[in-house]
Amino acid sequence: MKKRRVFVHDTSLRDGEQAPGNSMDPRQKLALALALEAVGVDAIETGFPASSPAEAEATRLISRHLTTARFVTFCRAVRRDVDIAVAAGGTRNHQVQVLATASELHIERKRGITPEEAIAEVADTVRHAVSLGVESVSLGLEDASRGSDELLRALVRAAVAEGATCVGAADTTGCMTPDEYRALTEKMRVWAPPPVQLFTHCHEDFGLSLANTVAGLQGGADGVQTTIGGIGERAGNTAMEELVALLHYKGDRYGLYTDVDPGGMYAIYTQLRQVIGMAQPRNKAIFGEFAFGTAAGMHQQGMLRDPSTYEFVEPALFGRERSMLIARHSGRAVLRHILSRIGVEVSDDKLEELYRRHITERPGADCEDITVLERRLAAELVPVGARTH
Repeated sequence: MKKRRVFVHDTSLRDGEQAPGNSMDPRQKLALALALEAVGVDAIETGFPASSPAEAEATRLISRHLTTARFVTFCRAVRRDVDIAVAAGGTRNHQVQVLATASELHIERKRGITPEEAIAEVADTVRHAVSLGVESVSLGLEDASRGSDELLRALVRAAVAEGATCVGAADTTGCMTPDEYRALTEKMRVWAPPPVQLFTHCHEDFGLSLANTVAGLQGGADGVQTTIGGIGERAGNTAMEELVALLHYKGDRYGLYTDVDPGGMYAIYTQLRQVIGMAQPRNKAIFGEFAFGTAAGMHQQGMLRDPSTYEFVEPALFGRERSMLIARHSGRAVLRHILSRIGVEVSDDKLEELYRRHITERPGADCEDITVLERRLAAELVPVGARTH
């Protein structure tokens, strides 16, 4: 099967940053943008330039330093927002993303306007951006997952008629299931046929953002809007690393691939966490502290013989290492492994005593790395002159 390339649009510096606790200054955004470009991300949102001088400065910095990735600015359907974005970043290599109010719920209860007014403001703003010479104009359909077909179709067709080159269908509240989001994407593909690009934008409120993103790609989307580590509003966005991992291992099944290099992504995630002061979760896919660690005896027994017994995603692919942790559920296999490493043979009775003291009745409830127990056993069992560890 011939595989289709998936375009990756990063929104960590915009949707990711606007979530509580994720503030970044312009220089920090620049550093992250350059790191994202280095691993092959196709487009990088700089932020919302009209919202503050800092956002405009981030756009100015990023627009002047990117060499391969396109930079994207977020604008409401207001000419002034576009003017500020263009003043900050210019028009070259610039995609202006115009936000459309794309559900009747938002039109009536948030905006207090009519559908006709929502369509007219989008058409006017897209037309204005095109007239300024912006290289690409994108229509971002906020709350598309709850908009009627009539409203969505009218918004898309109005924007494309005025020169929009890209459409993003946002499941803003994360309320859709994969079959629903695929159906939405298939309709969008009809309303915005190629060469207009179609992008997914999915949220994690039901824990379905990755599944919905893949469903959107199957429905005809050309690319995805994702964030590093899945940061973003409420429960977050589709995590870029999860999508990259899935396409690396299952791309043949879906007929899809991406040029993003997974090897540098964990370093970017670490950099991001340091910037926004975010603790590393223990169990998050790919980037969790113990995503490639195990403390269970049966798992350790298998992995000591062949890591593939309990490990499908390879940690080295993402610049990570697997880890063995010692806890009360660890078994004798890991203890034998340690004793072999330090060159010590013990009787069965001694093995049981060491197992009891250092594993089943070990003080404290926290896990410790296998190397810590190895050093402790070496100090206890290996004569000083014979220690090599």
